[in-house]
Amino acid sequence: MKQSSLGLSNTVKRTRKREFLDAMELVVPWAELVALIEPYAPESGRRGQQPFPAQTLLRIHFMQQWFKLSDPAMEEALHDVPAFRDFAGLSHWDEHIPSESSILRFRHLLERHKLAEQILATVNALLQARGLQLKAGTVVDATLIAAPSSTKNQRGERDPEMHQSKKGNQWYFGMKAHIAVDADSGLVHTVRGTSGNVNDVVEANSLLHGQETDAFGDAGYQGVDKRPDARAGVRWHVAMRPGLRRALDKDKPVDGLIDQFERIKARIRAKVEHPFRVLKQQFGYVKVRYRGLRKNTAQIVTLFALSNLWMVRHELLAMGQVRVQGA
Repeated sequence: MKQSSLGLSNTVKRTRKREFLDAMELVVPWAELVALIEPYAPESGRRGQQPFPAQTLLRIHFMQQWFKLSDPAMEEALHDVPAFRDFAGLSHWDEHIPSESSILRFRHLLERHKLAEQILATVNALLQARGLQLKAGTVVDATLIAAPSSTKNQRGERDPEMHQSKKGNQWYFGMKAHIAVDADSGLVHTVRGTSGNVNDVVEANSLLHGQETDAFGDAGYQGVDKRPDARAGVRWHVAMRPGLRRALDKDKPVDGLIDQFERIKARIRAKVEHPFRVLKQQFGYVKVRYRGLRKNTAQIVTLFALSNLWMVRHELLAMGQVRVQGA
């Protein structure tokens, strides 16, 4: 018997949360992701309380990412928000709700077996099979993600794996998310997490998947093709430095053509801003949640996998190839 049948959830309003969750219910490849996780999940049949199904915990984990919820806040939300319980498959009135410890252990399981990277790879394999990633070109970029600079913690120190970085005339403390996206679709195919003081160009060549012929980057990637790790057969199209571009005389034919070429490169590079917008605006991820690069990088990789699905949700639904799976 569900809560709705008991009259405990009698609202008929289609809230934005429900609309969002209904859309993600249809586009997330639940069966494939659960099959990825189940080999590492605790087995049922042991003494004591039985473990929750992998799909239930995966759905809860994804809701944490979408709605910026900590482990304790996620447990409370499952008690308070019927839409969250329905999405997790916990809508029966007598079902146990996972505690924050259960939610924490599942996150640690994903981190321990590096499943965030496999989740991204599984999502991208699905999208590529449906023709949504061409892999002919790659656009690279990085964004700073702030970390708490306070020392009011148990150790009395800032996170040693986070560092300061200067952007423009302002200093930031935290980490960087380096990503590479498909130049045609704008979908993320590679993610790296580093300290905030790592230069963008250092990670550039490691972001390439090896099948592209062209790569694009802003002016911060000058000299990327001359680095020791540069890949043969890849043509880099890096933006001109702003000062040099401003100095162009557009009335001169050659300078005018150079400026037009820079505009074309800028339009292609703009694709990389879309995943950052989803990450920060749609999912509200603007500050790291954990201490250490490993945990925060795992969360960022998961978020970009989910952002890929969010950006192409309309295309996936229009294809009629996504069926409802799960609870």
